[in-house]
Amino acid sequence: QVLVVESGGGLVQAGGSLRLSCAASGRTFSSYAMGWFRQAPGKEREFVGRITGGVIMRTNYADSVKGRFTLSRDNAKNTVYLQMNSLKPEDTAVYYCAADRGSRSTDYYDSWGPGTQVTVSS
Repeated sequence: QVLVVESGGGLVQAGGSLRLSCAASGRTFSSYAMGWFRQAPGKEREFVGRITGGVIMRTNYADSVKGRFTLSRDNAKNTVYLQMNSLKPEDTAVYYCAADRGSRSTDYYDSWGPGTQVTVSS
């Protein structure tokens, strides 16, 4: 397991922006795929986006955030960023970051952060 910690959550008005950060431990961080998930009260956790590791980094996003959220990473800082723009009240949730170290042939996140709260007011 690796240590994963999110930061950057807070309260923002609809239409505003936030940038979440996710720091992870590990000497081979650059090879990890990193994912973001969120869970709103009374709802199941849902996928937000994923950024792969390696030389060619690929991203994919949930349809609900596509075009508004952007993933990036700084491997020198062992950090992944989730830039969230045009936020909507329905984006309100606890956001979780997780690491996929490639231990399985399918996506498998074996290390999760404690989460950071994002609240979007209308």
